[in-house]
Amino acid sequence: MSPPPGGPASGAPTPDELEARITELRAAVRRAVATGDRREARGLRARLREAEQAWDEAVLGDGGTDPEPRRGDRDDREPDHRGRGDRERGGRGLLPVRDQVHQALTLLGAPAAPKLIGSVYAAFFPGEIAGSRLTSLRRDEERSFRTAPYARPYYLCAALTADLLAPARGLLTVSTWPLERRIVGPLSPRTDFLTAAVRLAEHAGRGTPSPDVQRLLWRFASNIPGAVTGTVGTADPEALAAAARAELDVHREPDLRRRGSAAARARERLDDAERLFGSRLRAVRASGRRPALNGETDR
Repeated sequence: MSPPPGGPASGAPTPDELEARITELRAAVRRAVATGDRREARGLRARLREAEQAWDEAVLGDGGTDPEPRRGDRDDREPDHRGRGDRERGGRGLLPVRDQVHQALTLLGAPAAPKLIGSVYAAFFPGEIAGSRLTSLRRDEERSFRTAPYARPYYLCAALTADLLAPARGLLTVSTWPLERRIVGPLSPRTDFLTAAVRLAEHAGRGTPSPDVQRLLWRFASNIPGAVTGTVGTADPEALAAAARAELDVHREPDLRRRGSAAARARERLDDAERLFGSRLRAVRASGRRPALNGETDR
């Protein structure tokens, strides 16, 4: 008897095996949704996300499986801490733009605007993201998903507003993230900004921050009370992370409650595509203002 979708496999699965598992899990999720078994569907979706992440690591990661890795094919969890001047320059296009954005978002761990995504990639990874390519990226991702749902291991999608479940203007997320993380409420811009500050500071603290990284960290530190401890224009990663965590502790729980409530409504009211890219009907009806981007001025 063949193992159930997403079941354990002996040894490290190959990309082909992972793709077959992903296909089986998608079909199992659809069957569970069709029968109204939401608990089973949630469990299967969690296993589907794990399989997709494993596929990412097997195909896009640097786990030693590629005999001739391309420049820039670095594990998302271990970005380069050196400056662009210290790295081998290859210009733009070392990776497809969607992979570059995926790496930057994975490092940030929170919804982000294209400008911040580009700054993070330029500071921590080889090359730069062409800003002109980001303009239509989300629309291209949505078109791809609606044409062939779940054909890719991940999609770059919109953050959803907690009140209207509509696309949040100018914020990108990753489809494999939990729905709660892809929703933004009144406190989310600030908590996401603080979350990103902690993650960037932790990564930068593993090495010697380059001037590019220092400038990026300073942008965060100058917007967080207690994070600036030294010379203007520089930031100590440890002090930045500590200050960001302290403020994050104040906002995290109420923000999670609001996001959790909105995520529950989204699961009940939206289809798969709308949960990734937002409800167009609600977007038309929306009359409220959009949240400030990245929380830099939401004190």
